[in-house]
Amino acid sequence: MPCCHRGRAKPGRVRPSTWTSAESEATPALTVPLNFIPGGVALLPAPQNLTVLSTNMKHLLMWSPVAQPRETVSYSVEYQGEYESLYTSHLWIPSSRCSPTDSLECDVTDDITATVPYNFRVRAMLGSQTSAWSTLEPPFNRNSTVLIPPRMVVTEYGLHLVIKLEDLGPLFEFLVFYWRKEPDATEHFKVVKSGDSPLHLGTMEPGATYCVKAQARVNAIGRHSAFSQTRCVKMQGESLPLALALAAFVGFMLVLMGVLFSIWKMGQLLRYSCCPSVVLPDTLKITSSSQKLISCRQEEEVDTCAVAPLSSEHLFGVWLLQHCK
Repeated sequence: MPCCHRGRAKPGRVRPSTWTSAESEATPALTVPLNFIPGGVALLPAPQNLTVLSTNMKHLLMWSPVAQPRETVSYSVEYQGEYESLYTSHLWIPSSRCSPTDSLECDVTDDITATVPYNFRVRAMLGSQTSAWSTLEPPFNRNSTVLIPPRMVVTEYGLHLVIKLEDLGPLFEFLVFYWRKEPDATEHFKVVKSGDSPLHLGTMEPGATYCVKAQARVNAIGRHSAFSQTRCVKMQGESLPLALALAAFVGFMLVLMGVLFSIWKMGQLLRYSCCPSVVLPDTLKITSSSQKLISCRQEEEVDTCAVAPLSSEHLFGVWLLQHCK
């Protein structure tokens, strides 16, 4: 059997190792994960920089990405309300919209239903690998949301002032203030329960300019936004000068008095036309209750006279017979 001779390398020199093609095909390539825990189980980095961006009661949970070259990492989001955190701390509820998600943000508005602290946690997932949980610190309460004024459109239709407000959701109501643009003007306001529908503020004076501003209010958290930018519009038509308005009023009153006088005069004419009053001549008036009328009959050429008292109605009848012959 031939023997093998192993030479000793000279000091200060390293003998290079030589891989044949057969050796390289027989030896598998080794991949070392960037993150691992003792025991050889791969572990993804946990998401960092958890924060909640909350505006007008819309809550968005955000985090930094977990970088894995040429790989798509997904994420899982879970939360705890006040009850779970106090009495069942081991119980976490998956978010209704983001379990899982490939995005770096999660809309948790529907998960937050009360004005209490909420805990959130996020972890990364890649195949069978998962990261540790990252927890939001401190917990989020919706009463810290940032309230901004609603967008508003003000228009005029003839003499009607109409506005349309941005719809911010069922938790919002709006306070709308409007006034005529003039010194020491009186502000009027209306409470609007929902936006996205035209609101008629009232019928205004022609030619005048009116201004409107609004603010959003959330009774669930007892807060309201600042006022929106004031919008002013000028109504159609021209306003009448004060002197002309007074003259028009006086003219109207004079016409009204003339009409009333004409109606009274017509009533008087109709009364005397239909029911005239007759005045007796002085010769037929009875001046004394003892006066008597002597009626003489001349049928038998006998001077026979009868004396009888007559009433005023009888005397009037005799006078009519004498004048109608």
